[in-house]
Amino acid sequence: MKPTPVSLAEVRRRSIKSRAFHSVHAGQIEFVKVNTDAWRWRDIYRWMLGLRWPQFALFVGTLYIALNLLFAALYGLQQDSIAGTTGGHWFFDYFFFSVQTLATVGYGHMYPQTLYGHIVTTIEIMSGIFLLAVMTGLIFVRFSRPSARVVFSNSIVIAPLNGMPTLMVRVGNENQHSMVEAEFRIMFSRDEPLVEGGDFRYFYVLKLHFDRLTVFPAALTLRHTIDETSPLYGATPESLEASRVLLIVSVVGIDPVIAAAVQTQKDYSWRDVRFGERFVEIYTEHSGGLLTVDYGRLHDTEQVEFAVQGNGHDKSSSDK
Repeated sequence: MKPTPVSLAEVRRRSIKSRAFHSVHAGQIEFVKVNTDAWRWRDIYRWMLGLRWPQFALFVGTLYIALNLLFAALYGLQQDSIAGTTGGHWFFDYFFFSVQTLATVGYGHMYPQTLYGHIVTTIEIMSGIFLLAVMTGLIFVRFSRPSARVVFSNSIVIAPLNGMPTLMVRVGNENQHSMVEAEFRIMFSRDEPLVEGGDFRYFYVLKLHFDRLTVFPAALTLRHTIDETSPLYGATPESLEASRVLLIVSVVGIDPVIAAAVQTQKDYSWRDVRFGERFVEIYTEHSGGLLTVDYGRLHDTEQVEFAVQGNGHDKSSSDK
């Protein structure tokens, strides 16, 4: 059913009141799950993997400093627990001793001299070994994790192709090598009225001219013919807006370098659909079978001659 409009302030108020909520982004749409088991300890691993590199570096740095501050305060509970201090402020001595201990460096100048100091040092060394193992694993996974590196056109266009109105979206492989066994899909969703009243969200998988390639080396255009069997038959800019149309383009393939599957997608709202436009040519053919692909023009479109027909489709009287 069509969701009931609620203000952002009301969503936040309900989320705080429920004390169990989680925010999930799916393209342009944000889902706030309330009254659910929003967090588990094992989710920390996924959360850290999902951070961007600057965020991850900030998190690790903050955690490292916080742990050293904590252990410096613990050493300070017994002022004579550490021998060989420099004679400066005790907190700085204990903080830098904690830095050495957490990294299991141990320069030998400062060392624990009481039972309490040895106990705290043992706990910190164990914490340092655990922290080093976890961070090493996280950094390895973040570096080794494959990235699809597929770029999508900023808009979806609808224009005539071979005399038929056709929905088109352009995708490009930005990797320095080809993607293999690539699969392409366009999911189309909209609100449709029910006999009982109200609207219901329907989902359709659009039939493409091709939905699989053995090798995906550069850029290509995905095409869906809008005929009588298409859910887009008779669509207009006004009808797309009224039914709150959303299209999701997905690419799944295998990175041959690391032999791992990669996936990425991009969603488009009705605002991103352009009628009467087509993508400009980005391929230039040279002698010897060489093709130049201009990724700088991947998003560029051009107008086509367009005449609205009685069935609601648009058709060009001339097309390349």
